[in-house]
Amino acid sequence: METISKYRKIIHIDMDAFFASVEQLDSKELRGKPIAVGGGGERGAVAAASYEARKFNVRSAMSGVLAKKNCPHLIFVKPRFERYKEISPKIRKIFYEYTDLVEPLSLDEAYLDVTENKKGNPSASLIAKEIRQRISDELQLNASAGISNSKFVAKIASDINKPNGQKTILPEDVLQFLEELPIEKFFGIGKVSASKMYSLGIFNGKNLKDKTKEFLTQHFKSSGSHYYKIVRGIQHSEVKSNRLRKSVAAEHTFVKNLTSEIYMIEKLEKISEELEQRLIRSKVSGKTITLKIKYSDFKT
Repeated sequence: METISKYRKIIHIDMDAFFASVEQLDSKELRGKPIAVGGGGERGAVAAASYEARKFNVRSAMSGVLAKKNCPHLIFVKPRFERYKEISPKIRKIFYEYTDLVEPLSLDEAYLDVTENKKGNPSASLIAKEIRQRISDELQLNASAGISNSKFVAKIASDINKPNGQKTILPEDVLQFLEELPIEKFFGIGKVSASKMYSLGIFNGKNLKDKTKEFLTQHFKSSGSHYYKIVRGIQHSEVKSNRLRKSVAAEHTFVKNLTSEIYMIEKLEKISEELEQRLIRSKVSGKTITLKIKYSDFKT
């Protein structure tokens, strides 16, 4: 049984509203205004929202219609993924000046293990502050950070003082932090599992910790063992600098409902061809294919 090492120093860096912030950086007219990267039409969806838009409860994955209803003066901006991909390596370049143990999660977030860093700085909190300041000075973008002795806790902590802030959870405070954490914040606990836990009187980490391993495996099968360990700080938390990309996707949103089977197959073939080209460019192959269908009511 492996317990979180009290001596690892893990930073989780998360860019603040990355896509939206890049759009505001590149266009003075958008600065200080509520914007949403994505589509605003009947079939559109929000990929990212600026903090000005979030004040009106505009969120990622929200339908464009609902976003506009919540914020009538919302400005929709078409995504420019090539631009985001252009900036992302510049952010990572800063990371690598401090450590080679960098595990990117996406274009705008990553884990860094700074236990033995290139600067010889013993303080992970000061390193995180310095990295955030450099991102601001060199790229004119803001980032938030979480610092702790595990990836899981660092990731949760990075969200506490957003935007443009950071939070450190010291090793001696981790278990209390986990006990006070709402159950839906735990890694691996989705809406379905959280709902079941509520019915069992489990609302936070303390409630979860009070349950035996036998109780949790009885109600949650193999996941029960995971829940038992994670609330006690028993988990594998190594930062993987050679992390492999696990998925490649291609999708398309249609202006009108598809009702013709022939037309559906035709469009599916085009999406499949696009996916094939992405696999070739990434020099990877897949083992499993998942087909996602989203209906007009945005149910998947």
